[in-house]
Amino acid sequence: MGKVLIPGAAGFIGQHIAIALRGAGHDVLATARNTRRLNAMGFDTLQADLTDPATHSPDFWRPHLEGCTHVINCAGLLTGRDADFHGVHVAAPKAIYAALPATARGVLISAVGIEADTRFARYRREGEKAAKAAPIPITILRPGLVLADGSYGGSSLARALAALPLVTPVIGSGNQPFNPIHADDLAALAIEALEADTPARPVEIGGPERITQTALLTRLRAWLGLRPARILRLPLPLARLMGRIGDALRLAPISVTSVQQLEQGVATNTTEQNRHFKTRPRGFATFLRARPSQTQDLWHARLYLLRPVLRLTLALMWLASGLIGLLLPADSFLPHVSGLLPDSFLIAAARITGAIDLLVALALLRAWRLKQIAWLQFAMVAGYTVGLSLINPALWLDPFGGLLKNLPILVLILIHRVLEEER
Repeated sequence: MGKVLIPGAAGFIGQHIAIALRGAGHDVLATARNTRRLNAMGFDTLQADLTDPATHSPDFWRPHLEGCTHVINCAGLLTGRDADFHGVHVAAPKAIYAALPATARGVLISAVGIEADTRFARYRREGEKAAKAAPIPITILRPGLVLADGSYGGSSLARALAALPLVTPVIGSGNQPFNPIHADDLAALAIEALEADTPARPVEIGGPERITQTALLTRLRAWLGLRPARILRLPLPLARLMGRIGDALRLAPISVTSVQQLEQGVATNTTEQNRHFKTRPRGFATFLRARPSQTQDLWHARLYLLRPVLRLTLALMWLASGLIGLLLPADSFLPHVSGLLPDSFLIAAARITGAIDLLVALALLRAWRLKQIAWLQFAMVAGYTVGLSLINPALWLDPFGGLLKNLPILVLILIHRVLEEER
């Protein structure tokens, strides 16, 4: 086997496959939109944003694929614009397949349950069509629920639900079936698929142990070292509403797609997997017990759902601040800040900063450039604090908190910035 190209190598599954390939002695060319961490891990990398139209041409890829004889396509989106979905799932993969030599082989990591009526499912189907029509043989693998020592996306949500205080919520009855597979076992299957006979149809991939949604969360809760909690069954209409709200506020993985998957379960039929491959994945109980949970596992699980709560709380704060700055009568705030600067300047400053506050609130609600917006929030609160301290130092002695409240707000903004750093 020559060099293996891995689009989506910075993703949850992509990283496990890249590490497994390297551990097996293969050369890897790791492709991602941001390759900084992959570079630090010692991989040869190619920085490529698959939503960029430039990557939708074979001419973009050919100069970089010398020596590449295989591809494992791990790139995928759960949410986004139609143009982004098409670029990541269809256009860029087509260009990659066309740019590889005719003797190359490939694997596409797709997903189970793509018959659903969602954009994610629709573009996954389009991606599989592109793989079937490729000029090189592509084996299509459809994994179900993928877990690992760490977590991301849906697996992080499962841990977060398991770690909630007092109750463990499940969607509907909680009896939906799952047969989780460890990411390392999926990686072993993907590597084997590069050299195995290419199945004519997509192969569903999963572990040998089938459990219910309730059992999955209950076992994760016990693994985290938490006492059992009462099972709270969320009615399907309520769960669907939460998914729509998650999509509107970009609270992924709380989304319509996730809710639909949980409604139906994410169990796979492993008959074809066992027929075509020698690798035998471990069962859920086996790999869960293979590593004890650590402090960071519990912290991450408990902070995961606080992350969107913190973002929406900050959005509400900026929304209220903006409306106050725009609508509050001047005689309500001028007595507290008059003296050093003309009243006309102070009034104009209040209205302008109020408008800026509203824009920050909108950016937070739409989850737009959250890491950059976090630094803007910090700078604005720090600027307001310094400016008002110079104008009226007595505001620090306000019995209702005044400027003193800005100190915990600054800390919360820093925590928000840290929690938004996923990749």
